[in-house]
Amino acid sequence: MALRTLIRFVALFLVLSVASLRSANANSEGDALYALRRAVKDPDGVLESWDPTLVDPCTWFHVTCDSENRVTRLDLGNAKLSGRLVPELGKLDRLQYLELYMSKLEGPIPKELGRLKSLVSLDLYHNNLTGSIPASLSSLANLKFLRLNGNRLTGRIPRQLTQLGNLKILDVSNNDLCGTIPTSGSFSKFSEESYANNPRLEGPELMGFVRYDSGGSCS
Repeated sequence: MALRTLIRFVALFLVLSVASLRSANANSEGDALYALRRAVKDPDGVLESWDPTLVDPCTWFHVTCDSENRVTRLDLGNAKLSGRLVPELGKLDRLQYLELYMSKLEGPIPKELGRLKSLVSLDLYHNNLTGSIPASLSSLANLKFLRLNGNRLTGRIPRQLTQLGNLKILDVSNNDLCGTIPTSGSFSKFSEESYANNPRLEGPELMGFVRYDSGGSCS
């Protein structure tokens, strides 16, 4: 009898522990998403369902979760949002798809996005983002799609990004990048269209004539 009671107690403890962990994760991810809501203007009200009083952000529109109520997708393409991306997005460690394209977002790409180890697709194209491409994105080992085209990004293309062995699509065209184009690793398969309309970006490295770090200042 005592053994049965002990087993029931242990089972109940495990159930409560899992529930508590899920709730903590949901709260943390909800806080991260709400930080984004606070940082942007939302003229069409696409974020109206993002209610911080709800325990679970999986009930919010444009948010997809897995069976453990962890956020896996954020679909806010063409949402007409303006404002800045927030570093808190880096806390969504099971996020696979970050879709924030065709809006009016400005400011830098947070380096904290390099913490999104599950990320498959990063789509920030056609915004007004500035600053450099964070080298921390080289930590996204599962990344297949990186589209940053149509912004106002400056600086060099981080050579560390050539370590992204799963990268299938790269588009950094229509920015103000400078320096030379990395061509090693996964970058060896991308055509010049991936880099088009960057007036200060040099391509001789494609032919081995110019070292990556040559060419004077680049910012």
